[in-house]
Amino acid sequence: MSSNADDIEAAGSDTRPPMLDRIDYNSWSKRIRLYCREKENGIYILQSINHGTFELGTTRDTLGTTPEGGVPLGPERPHTYDDLNDNDKKQFNADVCATNIVLQGLPKDMYKLINYNIEAKAIWDNVKMLLAGSELTKEDRESQLYDEFEHFKMLPGENINEYYVRFHKLVNDMRNIIMTMPNIQLNSKFVNNMSLEWDRFVTSVKLNKGLKEANHEQLYAYLKQHEKHAAQDRLIIEKITPTTNDQLAFGSSVQPYSQSSHVQSYQYPPSLTPL
Repeated sequence: MSSNADDIEAAGSDTRPPMLDRIDYNSWSKRIRLYCREKENGIYILQSINHGTFELGTTRDTLGTTPEGGVPLGPERPHTYDDLNDNDKKQFNADVCATNIVLQGLPKDMYKLINYNIEAKAIWDNVKMLLAGSELTKEDRESQLYDEFEHFKMLPGENINEYYVRFHKLVNDMRNIIMTMPNIQLNSKFVNNMSLEWDRFVTSVKLNKGLKEANHEQLYAYLKQHEKHAAQDRLIIEKITPTTNDQLAFGSSVQPYSQSSHVQSYQYPPSLTPL
């Protein structure tokens, strides 16, 4: 049986609507609304989700004319599709499209709970009641993200772009459920948990830019410029600590090694340009 993660991966942003992640309803609801807006008649599709299906209404057919020139009307009957004008037909067609979009955005187990509904608004409201209405779900998600943030750090062998993408996704996930943190706390987490080869560049960031006013996107853009120099520093660190990357082992090795002629002859790349 396909897992929820498999369902999410299979849902392409262009060809299929975003797949629901049951622990992140708020993010899904925003993304699927954006998906609807990009579709033809997107405004009407959203109206169907928000307000329900288009009401066909009723009409009365004319029965010719009377000798006096009047126009008698027949009995009232429901509108058919052929009675609609072009604008009404767009709204009518959008109802079917809205239902398909919402249903395609649900994993199989959730679809089985909802598929008795045929109207997009009814499906949408039921999903919201099942997921968004649970405070425990939000608390669990918040606790999970706090734990992930607490233990976040650069992984062995990870380059700065991969590190930044993981961090940026984490921050976005927190913002999606209205978790807020001071900018300086986010920036401190980003720069203080990079691997050893980035130490002197991080120090330069703190001295020249500070962590209060900048954001992590700006810090990444600056540090990215020095990726080649950081790679050179990593080679030195690996020579000093060939058997371990542990920070304590590196710290105990630096001072005696720095006394050697080999380190004295090494020239670091030009000093960092202030931000």
